[in-house]
Amino acid sequence: MNKNEASSIHSNEIGDLKVCRLEHDDVEDILKLMEDVVSRLPSRTLFATDDIDYLHAHIEEHGEIYGAFSGGRLAAYSVLAFPGSAAKNLGREFGVPEDELHLVAIFDATIVHESVRGRGLQRYFHHLREQRARARGFLYVYSTVHPDNEASRRNLEAAGFSLQFTRPMYGGHPRHCYAKRL
Repeated sequence: MNKNEASSIHSNEIGDLKVCRLEHDDVEDILKLMEDVVSRLPSRTLFATDDIDYLHAHIEEHGEIYGAFSGGRLAAYSVLAFPGSAAKNLGREFGVPEDELHLVAIFDATIVHESVRGRGLQRYFHHLREQRARARGFLYVYSTVHPDNEASRRNLEAAGFSLQFTRPMYGGHPRHCYAKRL
């Protein structure tokens, strides 16, 4: 897929925000935004950060990343992961049989800068990612969230996800584990 095709797949406006699918040349901005927002959280354990290799892999090969731009600057992003049979496929945590792991999609990281919070971006990203997961034939969608992240928990539940269990993950930090069947 070329740059123009990737950009045009999903481009939308939410008020003064432009939302589109991100590309490899956006990864540095994703990393900067992630570090900026995470640096102001009450605890770094609230968000499991990603590295540059993870982000590049999820631009096309193992997922899709969408971003919201305000004044030409990346202000939010959200990852839809396609883990396949990889060891990190959350489907195993939920008991998905090995021969169905290819049907699992993950609502992974979402970061929203404080300047654009309250505009429904996380809910918009949930809807967009669910549409994309359905279009690609996935049957199971999972997500994790720190128990203290009330806004993300509320948004997942509003999107039809149900809390299945809570356990230590990502270096021993507590995470609520949510599921939705498409």
